Amino acid sequence: MAKVSFKQQVLLAREQAIIESAARFLAEKGFESMTVDEVAADVGIAKASLYKHFASKEALAAAAMTRFLQRVQAELATIKSLVGATPLQRLEAITRWTMTAQLAGEVPSLPSENSALRTALVGDMVYMGLLIEVSETLGAWITQAQADGVLSRAVPPEVILYTLFARACDPVLGVLKAGGHPTEQILEWVMATCFGGLLAR
Repeated sequence: MAKVSFKQQVLLAREQAIIESAARFLAEKGFESMTVDEVAADVGIAKASLYKHFASKEALAAAAMTRFLQRVQAELATIKSLVGATPLQRLEAITRWTMTAQLAGEVPSLPSENSALRTALVGDMVYMGLLIEVSETLGAWITQAQADGVLSRAVPPEVILYTLFARACDPVLGVLKAGGHPTEQILEWVMATCFGGLLAR
């Protein structure tokens, strides 16, 4: 295995810092309001230096979205390794994890319809591949939970999938946090309202 040079290490560390900064701004204000200038200033580099890593604002945001999906995938792998966990318990675990990440300001806001970012993401093979893998894992747990008679069969699996995806960007979380409610209480309330409506009767 080839040794990474000091210069390459510096470039990789800078790229990581750029992506983390972009993810934070995406979570705080969304793609439309985020600027490349503020990301560069936050990292402490010139905008020209940032463009050496990412050719456009869309490419930068796509990298941040991809990095978050990689985190989701890693968390799913951890949840898969839980011995004896039921499909429903696995779904609850990943939903709680994504909501916790959102409350911590770590989830980039999803792009609006017909935005330049959405177009860039659809054309990003790495991002789309990760999204498909995450969706397939969650979809398998959903259909198994339905087959087990735990989740409602009256609701199509894809509707349940989108409902769980929506928790990662649920505005209710931010509203409750702004109201001074503790994180654990917020998680309990939203988990109850989400899964309570999906359980088999």
